[in-house]
Amino acid sequence: MTARDDNIHKLESYLQRFRDTGIKNRIGGADTDGSAGVFQSTSPVDKSVICDVAEGNAADIDKAANAAHDAFADWRDLPALERKKILIRIAEGIEARAEEIALCECWDTGQAYKFMSKAALRGAENFRYFADQVVQARDGQHLQSPTLMNITTRVPIGPVGVITPWNTPFMLSTWKIAPALAAGCTVVHKPAEASPLTARLLVEIAEEAGLPPGVLNTVNGFGEEAGKALCEHPKIKAIAFVGESRTGSLITKQGADTLKRNHLELGGKNPVIVFDDADLDRALDAAIFMIYSINGERCTSSSRLLIQDTIREEFEAKLIERVNRIKVGHPLDPATEIGPLVTEVHFNKVTSYFDIAKQDGATVAAGGEVVGEEGYFVRPTLFTQATNQMRIAQEEIFGPVLTSIPFSTEEEALQIANDIPYGLTGYVWTNDLTRALRFTNKLEAGMIWVNSENVRHLPTPFGGVKASGIGRDGGDWSFEFYMEQKHIGFATGQHKITKLGAN
Repeated sequence: MTARDDNIHKLESYLQRFRDTGIKNRIGGADTDGSAGVFQSTSPVDKSVICDVAEGNAADIDKAANAAHDAFADWRDLPALERKKILIRIAEGIEARAEEIALCECWDTGQAYKFMSKAALRGAENFRYFADQVVQARDGQHLQSPTLMNITTRVPIGPVGVITPWNTPFMLSTWKIAPALAAGCTVVHKPAEASPLTARLLVEIAEEAGLPPGVLNTVNGFGEEAGKALCEHPKIKAIAFVGESRTGSLITKQGADTLKRNHLELGGKNPVIVFDDADLDRALDAAIFMIYSINGERCTSSSRLLIQDTIREEFEAKLIERVNRIKVGHPLDPATEIGPLVTEVHFNKVTSYFDIAKQDGATVAAGGEVVGEEGYFVRPTLFTQATNQMRIAQEEIFGPVLTSIPFSTEEEALQIANDIPYGLTGYVWTNDLTRALRFTNKLEAGMIWVNSENVRHLPTPFGGVKASGIGRDGGDWSFEFYMEQKHIGFATGQHKITKLGAN
C-alpha cells in the first residue's frame, strides 16, 4: 500500500462519523440543528459530498451569544493557572489527533498533506504559547504621581466573535481562539462554510480537555446570515476576522451600531523584491515557496515578483523551469506540492485571470491551464512581461499564480511595491545592508522579511496596513485586542481637594 492509499484509508475511517451524523452546531456544550436546515460540504478533490452541515442563522447566533454571555463570568474568574491547565490539555488533544485533523483538512480544503501535516501541530503550538501567557496577561504598570499610586490592569472584554477563513482553517482558528480563551473571553466561532470539518474537531477537543460548556461555541453557516448576525449581536463585544478586504469593510459597517471592536486580518498583494546583489538561489527558493505552497491560498503569499532588470532574464528562466516541475496531484499523496483549489467559485475566479493576463498584454510563461476534470486543479502559473498597472498585479488572485514585474532602480522598485491598495507583507532580497534599511523603512507593509521567506515567530506582531487590515495578532498584541485596559488611582495622602460651595 502506498503512502497515499494509506492516508485515504485512514481518512475514510475519520469521515464515516461525519457521514453518519453530519456536523451539528455546538452551543452551550450541546449539539444543535441549524435553524436554516443543512447545507452540504463537498471535497474539491473529486467534488464528492462529504456530509451535511447544520446551517445556522440569526436565531442560532443568538443562542450561541447568550451561551457565551452566560459562561463568561465563571470563565473570566477561573484562576489563571486553572485556565492555563485547560489550554495545555487542549494543545495535547490537538497533538493526539493531529493526523485526523490534517487528513480531514486536506479533503475539506484541497491543501496538500505535505503542508497540512504540520498545520495541526502549529495549532497546538498556538495553544501552548498563549497558555504560557495566561498569568501575566492581566499584569499592568505602576505609574507613580505626586499624590496618587496609579496602577493599570487588563480585564477580558467579554464574549467575542471569531470568523475564520477556509485556507488553513484549523491553524487560523487556533490563532484567534487560543488568545481569546487565554485572556478570559468566551467565544462564538463561525468557521468558513467551505471548510467546517476541523472546526468541529477543535470544539470537541476543547470540551474533552475540560473547557466548560458555553466557553467555545461553534455555529456553521454563511456570512450573509450567520456572520452578519454575529457582527450585529449586542452581547458580542468584539469580532476577530480573517478574510477578504471587502468582507472586512462589511464587518465594520455591521458592527457600527453596537460599537463593536474589530480586528481585521485581510488580503494582500505582496511583493518579493529581488535586487541583483542578492543570493539569487535562495531568493528563487523563497519566491517559489511563498507563492506556490498552500496552493497560493494565503494572504502572505508573495504574489508579485519585482525583479531587477539586470538579472531578470536569467532569474525568470530558472523560475519557469522550477514552476513547471511543481507536482500537482492528490492532496493525500505526500509527494504532492499543490492540490485542488477549495471551491468551484474560487476555481473559476483564479482561472479567469489566465485570460485577463493575456488581454492585458502579459505573457503566460508557465501554467495557465486546468488539470483534469475530476476536481478543481490548476497548474502553477507564472505571468511575465507584466506591469504594475495590470489587473494581475493589482488584484488578489489568491491562487498559485505569480506576476513578474521588472524594475531598474531602488526608487522604481519602491514605487512599484507601494503602488497597491494592500500592505500586508513584503520580502526584500539584497546583500546591501544600508539598502535594506532604507527600503524596509519606506515599504508600506505591516510585516517585512529581509533575505527570508515568511518565518513566523509567535511573539511578534502579525497584521497589515492600508486595505490589509486593522490590528495585530501575536504576543501581547493579541491580549491588547481581547482585553480592556483599566486604570485605578490610589491616593497616597491627604492631597488638597478643591472645594466648591463651601463658605
